[in-house]
Amino acid sequence: MPSGMTDSTATVLNLKQQVSAFAEERDWLQFHSPKNISMALAAESGELMEHFLWTESEASMERAQDPKRRIDIEDELADVVIYALEFANVTGIDLTAAIEAKMAKNATKYPVEKAKGRSDKYTEL
Repeated sequence: MPSGMTDSTATVLNLKQQVSAFAEERDWLQFHSPKNISMALAAESGELMEHFLWTESEASMERAQDPKRRIDIEDELADVVIYALEFANVTGIDLTAAIEAKMAKNATKYPVEKAKGRSDKYTEL
């Protein structure tokens, strides 16, 4: 199944199609409601977070680069993205359009002149 694609060669559409084909081949679409996929996405996010539980920020960066942990971390991140792509497939959301719209909203909520170098929520800027 590996196609040899990388971030620099893949498109969102390629990835969505690959995820969709995988689910279709297994007759899993019957289980892929927005509720179920969103819950699976949350569960996989928790599994990704588990790799960094109880670590400080700097230690979490080191842990993410640790060759012994890296494969497991990559697998969990892939699961998160796969479920996000499948959620977009199931609901008919154009992920690129949704991301662009959200980034525009974020740019308004977090203008550079107020937010640069700060981690405050937009209501606190």
